[in-house]
Amino acid sequence: MSEISTSNPLKPESTYNVEQAVLERYQAGADRVEATLCCPTDYDGQYLEILPQEILDKDYGCGDPSRYAKPGETVVDLGSGSGKICYILAQKVGASGRVIGVDFNDKMLDLARRYRGEIADKIGYDNVRFVKGKIQDLALDLDAAHRWLTQHPIASVDDWGAFEAECDRLRREHPAIADNSVDLVVSNCVLNLVRSGDKKQLFSEIYRVLKRGGRAVISDIVCDEDPTPKILNDPDLWSGCIAGAFREDAFLEMFEEAGFYGIEILVRQEEPWQVIDGIEFRSVTVQAFKGKDGPCWERNQAVIYRGPWQQVLDDDGHRYRRGERTAVCDKTFKLLTAENGPYSGEFIAVEPYREIPLETAPVFDCDRTSVRHPRETKGSDYRLTKTSEGSACCEPEGGCC
Repeated sequence: MSEISTSNPLKPESTYNVEQAVLERYQAGADRVEATLCCPTDYDGQYLEILPQEILDKDYGCGDPSRYAKPGETVVDLGSGSGKICYILAQKVGASGRVIGVDFNDKMLDLARRYRGEIADKIGYDNVRFVKGKIQDLALDLDAAHRWLTQHPIASVDDWGAFEAECDRLRREHPAIADNSVDLVVSNCVLNLVRSGDKKQLFSEIYRVLKRGGRAVISDIVCDEDPTPKILNDPDLWSGCIAGAFREDAFLEMFEEAGFYGIEILVRQEEPWQVIDGIEFRSVTVQAFKGKDGPCWERNQAVIYRGPWQQVLDDDGHRYRRGERTAVCDKTFKLLTAENGPYSGEFIAVEPYREIPLETAPVFDCDRTSVRHPRETKGSDYRLTKTSEGSACCEPEGGCC
């Protein structure tokens, strides 16, 4: 029997222009309904009532990442298409929130922008804008680049160099999406359409634009095995969300490699959407958080993993045994105990009796034993004696409440 590969290289490039194949397919999808581009998805009907039928008919996706948005957030939708997810998000984040749709397809952008005023009138505020750009290069506003290009046509290699310099200036001085500016990045069946050589940059861009503590919620198509060369070299299967699908384990590893933590599969389609050459393709929705980078300070904090597993390992290799006081730095303590974080409810916070101000805290010793002795928490001179007399914990008849 031949050995089955479980390695995770990025898929080789196809023998055709992936971007052109995708652009042509989705331009056609803006002109007429392309039913084969859509993986059946249930949306909350209350947010669809105000949307024009054309937007609903020409939306192509495989999940609903919009359901995880919160009031007041700034959200970017990668590959916004007809604008359906953006206009759902507009209602969810409210007047104090903002929604930015990013797409490369002029016809889809025209369709989404066409209804912006009408929808703003219906909900009572205008909090949506659409930007032309590549989702693997969220800093470059392609409309701005195009305006410069019409005034400075390229007729030589020197002209091309000047255009590249202008693009760099736009990224630096007028980014389409600025660094650390977004609470939530969503995408609905679009990441798989990016050519393999750009996918690492794509995940880096998602990470770049998110604020510390921000998160990505991505719905996309994954496969249980690597696509065959036959699948990879079929333009229709690439533009149809098949050839570019991530292997499901590799999909999560891409988030991990980009620096995300708290990576979790929120939804996984039970039955495959399609099966081609014995390979199953299905929809998943994944959530991942930004913010585990930074210095480690010692403030005598600990956490206790509640269980049920005997022990668990976090994204930085820290091991937590059930019921054990584990010494952690201030950064990790906050990550594990944040009320709205990915680990909410998993750990018991153990604060020191005497707080160590952050400005005087020493560097946390990552080589120390993982166990935090109770005396580190209480203080070496802790000598208090306290009985249960008069305590409401124990009932008069005996036994603890």
